[in-house]
Amino acid sequence: MPFDLNQLVKEASDTLGRTRKEVTIHQELAEGLFAIEADQGQIEQVLLNLFVNAADAMPDGGDIILKTMNVTHNDIKNKLYNPKPGDYVLLLVTDTGTGMDQKTMDHIFEPFFTTKEMGRGTGLGLASAYGIIKGHGGYIDVHSNIGQGATFNIYLPASRKQVHEAVKTTGSFIKGTGTVLLVDDEEVIREVGKELLEAMGYRVFIAKDGKEAIDVYKKDRDEIDIVVLDMVMPNMGGGKAYDRMKEIDPDIKVLLSSGFSIDGEATEILKRGCTGFIHKPFSMKELSHNIREILE
Repeated sequence: MPFDLNQLVKEASDTLGRTRKEVTIHQELAEGLFAIEADQGQIEQVLLNLFVNAADAMPDGGDIILKTMNVTHNDIKNKLYNPKPGDYVLLLVTDTGTGMDQKTMDHIFEPFFTTKEMGRGTGLGLASAYGIIKGHGGYIDVHSNIGQGATFNIYLPASRKQVHEAVKTTGSFIKGTGTVLLVDDEEVIREVGKELLEAMGYRVFIAKDGKEAIDVYKKDRDEIDIVVLDMVMPNMGGGKAYDRMKEIDPDIKVLLSSGFSIDGEATEILKRGCTGFIHKPFSMKELSHNIREILE
């Protein structure tokens, strides 16, 4: 369904603005922006990915500038790729952070490449962003110099169809109380999810796979009110982890998350008493609503 990228940029930057107070976000959004046809949840994930990276590059604070405009394939000349002829929507995400050298830029979209210290995630973020944009027939590249910040350019094919007003089914975030264990092998979901859930009023524990989730749950189960559990993870998936945690506490509340449909393994886990299911990629608003529903 065609939608307006400007609206998604506004919502995603509101989201980040709540959690990273040291970062100032500026929006320069073009009027009359072409519609794009894309999976909104996936594009939101790309945006949050880029925002988190930009904020991480500015530990002492700084500015993120978000700019949108209509372009054609002629504006994408002199790049490493040969764009298909047609109209595109361009989103620029610029930060005033530490910047990066050519060597880093050459590898930044490769899986498992990361400049973060050990323990700060796998570095799948930008590789998955690259995969999502490419999967939508778009292009992504980066310009940067050490000490001079970085700019990511994202080109998405424009649609000639009319924009449908994005249906805000879930309204805004719901404030909550309680403690959440967020289990996901994707760093951006752990990082952004933790920050947002904290901004909504929750305490948050995180784990990157089923084994780690069981360890955290054994240790802190008296404090944990709900587990948000990814289904497909290395070192033990969600199904096995759910069964083990349910042995520890038969009354455990679990919201299962998966990029696959609810049919199949997810249905089996739900039959074993799992409390709810959320389809990935989900928006952070949906997550806040689902958690609140289960806890109530």
